[in-house]
Amino acid sequence: MLEQEGSPDHWPPLGLPAGSVRALMTLIVVAVVTQGIVRSQPVDPLWTETLLIALAWYFTARRFLALPPDLLVRLQQEGHIEQEHNPLYLPRHSIRVLIVVNFCGLAWWLQQEGRLQEPAAVSLLVMVAAVVFGSLIRGIAIRLGLRKQSRWSSRWGDLRALAVLGTVVAAAGMRLLMQENHPLPEIDRVALALMLFYFGAR
Repeated sequence: MLEQEGSPDHWPPLGLPAGSVRALMTLIVVAVVTQGIVRSQPVDPLWTETLLIALAWYFTARRFLALPPDLLVRLQQEGHIEQEHNPLYLPRHSIRVLIVVNFCGLAWWLQQEGRLQEPAAVSLLVMVAAVVFGSLIRGIAIRLGLRKQSRWSSRWGDLRALAVLGTVVAAAGMRLLMQENHPLPEIDRVALALMLFYFGAR
């Protein structure tokens, strides 16, 4: 049985465009983490982890099928595809731009204050940059047609996956084998940054 038009199953949360609630929550988390770094206050790891999860979703979520704009408009007009509005009625990619501008501004402010080398700032900015950079590389590759399946691209993908997976396994193994009084933060940062880059690039 077909759903009636206007069924509650099709009502977006709060009557806002799809993705608006996620956008608001993501911007709130960005604000909390940024304020903690600026004020030199310890940021609960849960906030940072939530931020990275939100960023990984934001910078890697894509349509399952990329359609040419004119075909997409025609399919929406014919009712084959539901017409989507951008989150919060903002221009396309606005939330991503706000996130990037926020962290670029944070890095600039920390540099001006002579605090860019603080461990908490370095860890956060490296992780955010890894996600964003991976996403940019993926976007460039798609536009240049480098994502088409070929023997070269498949082998490159395999090598990249092995390198990232090997680094993460090595870091995890060292973490498990070492005593608690021998932390390995640099290896952890490299491994997790590569993993986030890989997620963004996929």
